[in-house]
Amino acid sequence: MSVGFSDLEVYQEARKLRKRIYALTRKLPDEEKYILVSQMRRAALSVTSCIAEGHGSRGWKHNVSYLYRSRGSVNELLDQMNCCEDEGYFKPEHLDDLRKDTETVIKLINGYIRYLRKCVDRKSS
Repeated sequence: MSVGFSDLEVYQEARKLRKRIYALTRKLPDEEKYILVSQMRRAALSVTSCIAEGHGSRGWKHNVSYLYRSRGSVNELLDQMNCCEDEGYFKPEHLDDLRKDTETVIKLINGYIRYLRKCVDRKSS
């Protein structure tokens, strides 16, 4: 029985991050509805979507390229959280826990990339 993308720990943690980002964006001012809220939600959705799409891709190289995109979206979220802080929407201590979640997701993405590369190395040896 093969593992579906929703069974992957990296996907599960990314999904939790996405839910937290959506909750955070509900607290942003109305003036940010079409700017920061939209950007943050798209980036959060991209994190999980790229993990899912990569898992369903035709090979490990494609999967890894989607994981790189997912990791890029996590970094985009970090920048957007900095923007929220810079604009005075949230204090740093309100974002610290969320930033730790992004670190966890990045570590899991990096670990998944290493795992995929090792699988390929074993097959080619």
